[in-house]
Amino acid sequence: MPAISRDEVAHLARLSRLALSDAELDQFAGQLDSILSHVRTISEVAAADVPATASPDPVTNVTRPDTVVPGLTPDQALAAAPAVEEQRFMVPQILGEGE
Repeated sequence: MPAISRDEVAHLARLSRLALSDAELDQFAGQLDSILSHVRTISEVAAADVPATASPDPVTNVTRPDTVVPGLTPDQALAAAPAVEEQRFMVPQILGEGE
């Protein structure tokens, strides 16, 4: 007996707002049953004494120490700007006055 019925596939299709033909309902019921069977098989293999992992290789994060370096002064940051107003970058207006 399949783990997922044709009616359950039709219900899932309605929830997903998918229009499936009768042939597609039958096809997907078989495919979903096969998928669930494989998941059950994999679940049986997973043992409680085996820790869950995201990668089979031990992964370490390679980082460098944070080093504080001086940043730009406002004058240095604005030096190459095409337009400046009140120590700010001046950009073209993209929204109307009332927006």
